[in-house]
Amino acid sequence: MLPINNSIVKKIYKKIKEYPKIVIARHVGPDPDAIASTIALRDSIRLTFPLKDVVAVGLGVSKFKYYGILDKIDTEFYKDSLLIVLDVPNISRVDGIDGLEYKEIMKIDHHPAEDIKGPVDWTDETSCSTCQMIAELIMKTPLKLDTKIAGNLYLGIVSDSDRFLLPYTTNKTFQVVHDLIQASNLDFTSLYNYLYDRSIDEVKFQGYIAMNMTVTENGLGYIILPSEVVKEYHVDLATPANLINSFNFIREVLVWTFITEDAKNNVYKVSIRSHGPIINETASKYHGGGHKYASGARITSEEEIQSFIKDLDQLCEEYKRASISNI
Repeated sequence: MLPINNSIVKKIYKKIKEYPKIVIARHVGPDPDAIASTIALRDSIRLTFPLKDVVAVGLGVSKFKYYGILDKIDTEFYKDSLLIVLDVPNISRVDGIDGLEYKEIMKIDHHPAEDIKGPVDWTDETSCSTCQMIAELIMKTPLKLDTKIAGNLYLGIVSDSDRFLLPYTTNKTFQVVHDLIQASNLDFTSLYNYLYDRSIDEVKFQGYIAMNMTVTENGLGYIILPSEVVKEYHVDLATPANLINSFNFIREVLVWTFITEDAKNNVYKVSIRSHGPIINETASKYHGGGHKYASGARITSEEEIQSFIKDLDQLCEEYKRASISNI
């Protein structure tokens, strides 16, 4: 088992124990790690403290129904509650908390800290996922675990580490997964269908991206996805972000980005990945953030899109030039 030596998880558990009402939220446009960590923490607290009112909020994604059902809340009822935000470093990207007058906020995240500050915050940039951190929290405290909770956490870890292929995967990641499986008798191989099962529309949409992606001489791969194209393939706005890791290991590409129009909210949702250039500073410039090699952003105009593409292409050019000079 993981050694019980981290005082921060004890502080988090103490704060959870203190509040009768708890709201758990995550970022807009959720990925499996965000959804799974939110629902897993909610279910663990409910299992441990049956008399507490604990909810997980945010807009649901049909593709992720397996993880569990999110809650719709009366914000007045949850006034003065503890708000726990997961997998999101800035308050503007937290989903489902409009009108909520919480008493305290607590953040658990593996992205670099930005503007969310509370009396107890846990940021671990060495963790491959927020699900890894929630698994550590549960196994280091009296919070309870069952097979469903363990399964959600496992799928979040597998997804955010891209099946343990990304550089954020560490010895601790494998230790956490080992402990999850051992503690819950998890049949982990049967879970992959929930993560990788896809419709023919999604497969065709991935083909569209492959056929229409622009790759520059400097190694930037990018595609702008108008809302009409998303509708034409009968997929939702979260699909491009959930497909981006499928374009890993393309020889000619250093950085790749999907820019998806959300016409309803008059914004473009951006996912970015990298094989070498550090991208999170560029993402921060465009109302986003994230890891060095995996980030997201939000863009509000076509002019900003062109500026964003130019910045990423220049980043690739500088990286290639530096790599050549170091030979």
